[in-house]
Amino acid sequence: MSSSTSLWDPPSRLIAGIAAAAPVLAAALLGSFATTPNIPWYETIAKPPLTPPNWVFGPVWTALYILMAYGFYRVLRLEPATPGRRAAIIVFLAQLVLNAAWSFAFFDARSAMLGLIVILPMAFLLAVTIILFWRIDRVAGYSLAPTAFWVAFATYLNAGIFILNR
Repeated sequence: MSSSTSLWDPPSRLIAGIAAAAPVLAAALLGSFATTPNIPWYETIAKPPLTPPNWVFGPVWTALYILMAYGFYRVLRLEPATPGRRAAIIVFLAQLVLNAAWSFAFFDARSAMLGLIVILPMAFLLAVTIILFWRIDRVAGYSLAPTAFWVAFATYLNAGIFILNR
């Protein structure tokens, strides 16, 4: 790396792919690590109407994580001087941290209240990320829209579980 390059320079396609996939994969693996051992607990609690069967969550989140990585990849490939690129990267990573943290709050701590405390700012940061991505690359912004819909639905489920299991 020459002295004129910076952390925010657009990487090659391979490096951008790895840089986009790594944090998303880490969030997915951490979430799975917190969730999987606690599925038996989840199966015993009261759930609100429209709760999907457990087998739905894995494929849905897999597709959403792929879309997140793709959107992030597109943003990483933009020129560093692109206005808003740096903020989009930071906010994306912040919402991704909360994404992983939710599994620990809800499943590992077995607390719907902690889950709500994490999912509400996560949903807000996800909405901000979509706006920031959309402003600099519309496809990147659109790639996060399914995640926003699912997180809104997950917020409903989380709130319903909180209410039903107090």
